[in-house]
Amino acid sequence: MQAADVVVVGAGPAGVATAITLARAGRNVLVVDRATFPRDKCCGDGLTAAALRELEHLGFDPEPLATWQVVDDVVVRSPSGREVTFPLPRDRGTYAAVVRRVELDAALVELARRAGATVADGYAFNAIDIARDRVIVDVDGIGDVAARYVVAADGMWSPVRKAIGAIESGYLGEWHAFRQYFDGVRGRGAHQLAVWFEPDLLPGYAWSFPLPDGRANVGFGIQRGGKVATQEMKDLWPDLLARDFVREFLGPDAAPESPHKAWPIPARIETATLVGGDGRVLLVGDAAAATDPMTGEGIGQALLTGRLAAEAIIASGPTGAGPTYERAARRELEADAAMSRLLIRALRHRKGARAAVRVAGASAWTRRNFARWLFEDYPRAIVATPGRWREHSLRGDGAFVAAGRG
Repeated sequence: MQAADVVVVGAGPAGVATAITLARAGRNVLVVDRATFPRDKCCGDGLTAAALRELEHLGFDPEPLATWQVVDDVVVRSPSGREVTFPLPRDRGTYAAVVRRVELDAALVELARRAGATVADGYAFNAIDIARDRVIVDVDGIGDVAARYVVAADGMWSPVRKAIGAIESGYLGEWHAFRQYFDGVRGRGAHQLAVWFEPDLLPGYAWSFPLPDGRANVGFGIQRGGKVATQEMKDLWPDLLARDFVREFLGPDAAPESPHKAWPIPARIETATLVGGDGRVLLVGDAAAATDPMTGEGIGQALLTGRLAAEAIIASGPTGAGPTYERAARRELEADAAMSRLLIRALRHRKGARAAVRVAGASAWTRRNFARWLFEDYPRAIVATPGRWREHSLRGDGAFVAAGRG
C-alpha cells in the first residue's frame, strides 16, 4: 500500500492550489484526476482580481500562456440598451484577464509538479475508507493509498462527496451556463470584455470575453428556475447571437470556432458540506459549491478554498484540520455570498438592472470602483465585514505588479 500525507482528488485550480501549498510546506502530496491534461473545461475563461492574486501567490507565471489576454475595460449593457464602459486601473498590475481553461489548468498542473507534488493524471478515484487514524483511498491503476487527509477537488458531481454519503439527490446547481468560442472577432470584441443584461435572461446575463488573435469566449448564464429553462438554452442561442448589438460587438467576420458547450454551476457555500469523513475529508472549489451566486464566477473561489484547506492541514497537524478549514472558508465566503444573493433580487427585473447600471455609471468614481467591485478586487461584502479590512485593501494594486504587467 502506498502512503501520502494528503491525497487530493481533482487537478483543477482548487486541487492544484491545495497541492502546491502543501508541497511547498514539505508535505507528501498525491494528486489524482481521471482526466489526462491538457483537457478542456467548460468555463467563461475569465479571471477576476481575486483569482489573479491567488495565482500570483502560488508563483504562477502567465507569460508563457499563448491565450492570456489582459482586460482593461468592461462594457456593461443595461436591459434598456444603454452601454457604460467601466475602466479598470491602469499601470498598477492586472485586475482582470481571460485565458482558455485548457491552457490554464495544464500550466497549473505543471506548476504543482515543479512544487514537488506527485500528479497522477489519467487515474480515477474509486472508493474511500475512513479509518480511525487515516483514510484509505482506492485509485484506479494505483491501488490503495493511505493518507491523513483527503481533499475533494473533484467538481460539482464530486465522487468523493458521494462516497462519504454527503451527496444531495437531484441537485443540479444554481446556475447553468452555455459558451462557444469564436474567431474572426474584430473591433471592440477583440479587446473589450462585455457583459449584457438582456431582459429575457435576467437575473442571468450574456458575455463576450476577449482572447488573443481575434478570438473570444461568448456565452450566457441563467439561474435555474428563472425566465429561461435550461432545456431552452440551445434554441435561444442563435437568437442571442443574431441580436444587433452582439453582431456589432463581435464584428461581421466573427464565426464559431468550435461547438457550443453547456455546464451546471453550484453556488451555495452557505449550506454546502465542507468537511466529512470524521473531519478527514475537506471539500473545496465546486465540490464545496463555492461559486459566487451573482456572477457564477468560481476560479477565484476554487483557488482560495484550496489554499485555505492546505493551510488548515499545515496548521493542524495529524488531526483537527476539518473545523479549522470550515471556519476559514465560511469566514471568507459566506458574507459575500449573502450579499450577492441580495443583489440578485434587484437583477431579477429589468427596472432593477437598469437602475444598477445607471447608478454604477453615474460618475468617473463610480465607474472605476464598480469595475473593481465586479471583478472581485475586494470582497463583495467588505463594507459589512470590517474584520476583513486589514486583509483586503480598497486601494490595492492588481496582481503581477512586480513582474511589470499592468
